[in-house]
Amino acid sequence: MRCNYYIVDAFTDRVFKGNQAGVCLLEKEIDTAVMQNIAAENNLSETAFVLKRNDYYDLRWFTPEMEMDLCGHGTLASAFVISNFVDKHSDRIRFETMSGTLTVKKEKDLYEMDFPARKPEQIAVTQQMEAAIGIPVLEAHKSRDLLLLADNEQQVQNLNPDFELLKQIKDYFAVIVTSKGSTVDFVSRFFAPNAGVPEDPVTGSAHSTLIPFWSERLDKDKMTAKQLSKRSGRLLCENCGDRVKIAGQAILYLSGTIHL
Repeated sequence: MRCNYYIVDAFTDRVFKGNQAGVCLLEKEIDTAVMQNIAAENNLSETAFVLKRNDYYDLRWFTPEMEMDLCGHGTLASAFVISNFVDKHSDRIRFETMSGTLTVKKEKDLYEMDFPARKPEQIAVTQQMEAAIGIPVLEAHKSRDLLLLADNEQQVQNLNPDFELLKQIKDYFAVIVTSKGSTVDFVSRFFAPNAGVPEDPVTGSAHSTLIPFWSERLDKDKMTAKQLSKRSGRLLCENCGDRVKIAGQAILYLSGTIHL
């Protein structure tokens, strides 16, 4: 079996920036174990598997170690591949996923994703949280991920977490550290060492939590965001109640064939 394979840099218009996602275009269903092996072999933060149905696409995402329930940059990368190499006339793509129906609207070089909102619930700050990220934590909030509020952008930028301590925070998939931004509305970094992703460069799914969190604090629905990893990336965000919209650009880095 062969399948076309692409690596796309998402949430950027330049290669070597944003977040890399592998996209495998399948012609038929394959075993979950094979998908996981491919993702481990690729060793990117996410590998997406896309299978065309009638008027929609099945979409699944895998880190090198596990299947994900939601992935932003993998969805954006998949929409980029479909609109450029599969259905070049489509400006709206529907995916069926573990998180339900997700749609992506293409407008020129911008891809806008419609995702479920995951508004976090405030919890108590612990010494473990502060020790793991090495800075004071103003507030802690929980959803799928643990969101930790820092005082300012410089703290988030210069963060040097203790990954062994982060691994001990097991009640959440990942840890988001965020603050108000200086040139954008808010900034963040994202750490998921227990999923084989020490730091994810630009994390769309985290913004399902960040958008409702910051929308309430800033009293605005439309916002700009930046993830402060070494690769970095920018996101256009909108709070829509029980849904959020996350938009960004993408660029192709590699195309080839996987042989199984």
